[in-house]
Amino acid sequence: MKSPRRLADARPGPSFTVTFDGREIPALPGQTVAAALWSAGVVAWRTTREQGRPRGVFCGIGVCFDCLVTVNYRTDQRACLLPVAPGDAIRTQAGTGRDD
Repeated sequence: MKSPRRLADARPGPSFTVTFDGREIPALPGQTVAAALWSAGVVAWRTTREQGRPRGVFCGIGVCFDCLVTVNYRTDQRACLLPVAPGDAIRTQAGTGRDD
C-alpha cells in the first residue's frame, strides 16, 4: 500500500507554455486551463451572450458552465475540467462561441 506521505515531496514536471489570446503564459503538467489562467493573473475569459459581462470560474467543478473557453479552435471547453497541454491556443469566448 502506498502512503500519502509520498505526496509531501511531489513536484510537478517541467513547465511549458500555452497562449491566451496570443500572449504566452506558463503552465504546469496536471493544471487545468483555469488554473493556468489564474496563475497568470487572468480571472475572466468569457463574456455573456446578452450583455457582454465577464465570466471565469464560478463553481470550479464543471456544473455551471461559466468558465467556457475556446481551446485549439474548439468552443465550449470547460476550463475548470480541461487539463492544459503544451502549445494549447486558448482564446476568450464570447457567449457560447457560436453565432447565437
